[in-house]
Amino acid sequence: MIRLFLDCELAATGRVSPTPEQSHYLTRVMRLGPGDVLLVFNGRQGEWRARLAETGKRGCVLAVEDHIRPQEATPDVELIVAMVKRPRLETIIEKAAELGARRVRLARTERTNVDHANIDRLRAIATEAAEQTGRLDVPEIVAAEPLGRILASWDSGRRLMFCDEAGDAVPAAEGLSRAAGDRWAVLIGPEGGFSPEERAAVRGLGVTTPVSLGPRILRADTAAIAALCLWQSTLGDWRGLEVGLAAAQVR
Repeated sequence: MIRLFLDCELAATGRVSPTPEQSHYLTRVMRLGPGDVLLVFNGRQGEWRARLAETGKRGCVLAVEDHIRPQEATPDVELIVAMVKRPRLETIIEKAAELGARRVRLARTERTNVDHANIDRLRAIATEAAEQTGRLDVPEIVAAEPLGRILASWDSGRRLMFCDEAGDAVPAAEGLSRAAGDRWAVLIGPEGGFSPEERAAVRGLGVTTPVSLGPRILRADTAAIAALCLWQSTLGDWRGLEVGLAAAQVR
């Protein structure tokens, strides 16, 4: 069933108007007509069943009917990634949304070779991924800042998984299994790696867990996906899935 993110309040018996682009998608691309059902969410009030009530030249109107799911919080993990070229950056945004990241922050580092990103397009990609994966919120996409500024304003209550390929970090699963805390960030560097000064600054935060993602050199998009998977399986909402599957097989 079609799911649609709406940036408005949702309530039973309410009527809401999607944006012109969303109306075009519903009526022209997906060819919905009056009476057809879809699911809507706004990141605050859970998921609702809605029905296409009206169509017209200026758009369409949805009638909100039933509350299907209450709002659920995603794990409090954000991805901080150095700027890379557009195709790989768009892949990172899409997969971060699919993998449950609450926020993606773009960083400029000393070896970053890209200095601009279309934030509106990245937010649209994140929204579409959230609609397709069934999550009830859309990850926040934060415009690029210098890495030094991000570190200078670091929240001491948020731990940092530092994907450090300099050679002396422990394997990610081992490092995370010894860590604690409910609020985390995952840091992925540029394709040229961090400078020695940046690496020292990151490790000096006091909340950093340096980890390795394995023996092979990974591109930034692969590293971001691998790191989020490892974090989710160790500390996030993938924990217990293997146990649950094993129990199901025994039954």
